[in-house]
Amino acid sequence: MNFLFITETFEMLIRLAENYTSTLFCNAYRNMAAEATTRVQEFFTDVGLFIFGADISTEESVNRFFDTLFPVVYNHVINPGLTDISLEYAECLQMVRRDIRPFGNIPRKAIGQMGRTLLPSRTFLQALNLGIEVINTTDHLHFSKDCSRALLRMQYCPHCQGLTLSKPCMGYCLNVIRGCLANVAEVDLHWRGYIQSLEELSSAMSGTYDIEHVLLNFHSLVDDALVQARINGPELSEQVNKVCGPPVRKLTQSPGCPFDQSKDNQGLKMFSRDSEETLTNRRKEFISHLRLYRAFYGGLADQLCGNELAAADGLPCWNGEDVVRRYFSGSLLSFLLSFVFL
Repeated sequence: MNFLFITETFEMLIRLAENYTSTLFCNAYRNMAAEATTRVQEFFTDVGLFIFGADISTEESVNRFFDTLFPVVYNHVINPGLTDISLEYAECLQMVRRDIRPFGNIPRKAIGQMGRTLLPSRTFLQALNLGIEVINTTDHLHFSKDCSRALLRMQYCPHCQGLTLSKPCMGYCLNVIRGCLANVAEVDLHWRGYIQSLEELSSAMSGTYDIEHVLLNFHSLVDDALVQARINGPELSEQVNKVCGPPVRKLTQSPGCPFDQSKDNQGLKMFSRDSEETLTNRRKEFISHLRLYRAFYGGLADQLCGNELAAADGLPCWNGEDVVRRYFSGSLLSFLLSFVFL
C-alpha cells in the first residue's frame, strides 16, 4: 500500500460519483441528459481540483452546478417546448435561481455535505504529501566528515589487520550510527505525532464526514431536487415570467443521452469495484501499514546495526581496536575512538 493507491482511489471515487449522476439523467431524464451531464462533469472536475489542492470554493461549485442546471430543468421539465430556450433567457434563469429556489433546500444541503466531507479529505492528502517530503528529505542526508571517518574506522579498520570477515560489535555499531544519525533522531518525536494526527484525521473521515457516502449519493440529492422542481413547476413558471418574461426559444433542439442506448449503463459497469477497493478500506490499510513505522526514525540505528552492519550476539566482533568476544557498550573510550582521525 502506498500514497499512489490512495490518490488513485480518490480519483476513481470521483469518476464513479460523476458516472452515477450522469446515469441518473440518462435513465430518468433522457431528453435533457446531454446538457445535464456537461454540468455534472464540470461540477466533479471542481470536486477533484479542490480535493487535490486547488483554491476553489466548494460552496460556489455547488451553487454554480445548480445555477447552470436550472435552465436545463426549466426548458425540459418546468416549461418544455419543441425547441430550446435562447442563451440570453438561460442566463436570466441562472441569475434568478438562488432567489426563487426551484430546488428548495437541496443546494444548501449539498453545500453542507460537501463542506464537511471534502475538506478533511483534502487535508488528509496534503498531510500525506507532507510525509513524503519528510521521507525524501531524510533519505538524502549528507553525513559529516567526523561521521564518515567513524564509519570508515568501524567497517574497514579490521581489514588492515587481515580481519576481513569481522563485523563491528553491536554496541560499537550503535554508538557510531547513533552519532551519525543524531539529527535524524530529532525527527522521531515529530514523526510519531504526525502518524497520530493522520490516524485521528482518518477516523474523522467517517460517519457524517464519509466522502464515499456523500459523493456516491450525490445523484440522489440531484434527483430530489428535480422532483421538487417538477412538483412546483406551475408556481416556478409564474415566478420566472415575472423576472425574465415568457420563454424565448431558438430553432434548435437538445440531443438525448450521450451514452449509446445499446450499451446502457456501460459507464456504471466501467467503474465497478470490489468491496475491498473502497477508499475507507484502502485508507485503513494504509494507516495500519504506517503504524508499523511509528518508531522508524528513533529506531533506525538499531535496525541498521541489527539487520546489516553488526555481528550477531555471541560472535567475535570488532570493538574499534581489536576482535573481542564481548563488547562493553558503556565504554567511553571506544565511543571516542570511533570519531578519531584514522
